[in-house]
Amino acid sequence: MILSALLCGAFATHAAAQVDIQLHYDMGRALYDALDARPWVTTTVEMFKADKWGNTYFFVDMDYTDKGVDCAYWEISRELQFWKAPVAAHVEYNGGLNYINNAFLGGAAYNWHNDEFSRVFGAQLLYKYIQKNASPHNFQLTATWTIHFDKGRYTVCGFADFWREKHQDANGNTHDFIFNSEPQFWVNLNKFKHVNKDFNLSVGTEWELSANFATRKGFYCIPTLGLKWTF
Repeated sequence: MILSALLCGAFATHAAAQVDIQLHYDMGRALYDALDARPWVTTTVEMFKADKWGNTYFFVDMDYTDKGVDCAYWEISRELQFWKAPVAAHVEYNGGLNYINNAFLGGAAYNWHNDEFSRVFGAQLLYKYIQKNASPHNFQLTATWTIHFDKGRYTVCGFADFWREKHQDANGNTHDFIFNSEPQFWVNLNKFKHVNKDFNLSVGTEWELSANFATRKGFYCIPTLGLKWTF
C-alpha cells in the first residue's frame, strides 16, 4: 500500500494541522496467486500542516509479517503558496526499503475547494528524478480528491498517480509507465448521534487499483479493511 500526498479530511476541516494513524488488513494474498508473499497488515501514519507559506505533508507506510516489519516506505512534500493564485510550487521526496529507489519530484500543484471545505480537489504536474534508474528523468501526473457528505458522516478520498518509470516485472518484461490509485471510503463514527464527538475513529476500506505497479504485470484490484484514528 503506497499513498500519495493527500490527507483525507485535512483540507476539508480547514485544520491548521492534522495527524492520523491507519490500520489496514490487506486481501491481496487471498485474491492473487502472484501476491502469495504479500503482507496481510499495513499501518500508515500521516501528517498535514498548513501555514502562511503553504503546507507540509508526510506519511510513513509499514508492512508487517509474523516476523516483524517487512517493508517501509515514506513520502514527504512541501507546497509553497504565499500568493492568491490557486497554483502552488510543489517539491517532494519518495523512498523506502526493499529496492525502492529514491525519487525527487518538483513542479506545480493546482488546488480547489468549496466554501465549506467539504469538497477538495487537486492536480499536480511534476518532474520526477528516479535515482539509479536506467532512465532517471521522468514525469508524474497526480489527481487527489476529498469529499465529505451527509454532515460529515462519510468521506470519500484518494489519489491517482500516472508516471513514467522504466522497470521490469517479476517475469522480466519491461514496462515504461505505471498507474496507481488508492480510493478510500470512511465512516466517521463521531459524526453519528449518541457517539462522543472526541471518539475520532473511522472504519472503512481502501482499494489499490494499479497497472504494471512494482514487479506486477497488468491490472490489479486489491481491497483492504481499515481503521483510522484522527488526532
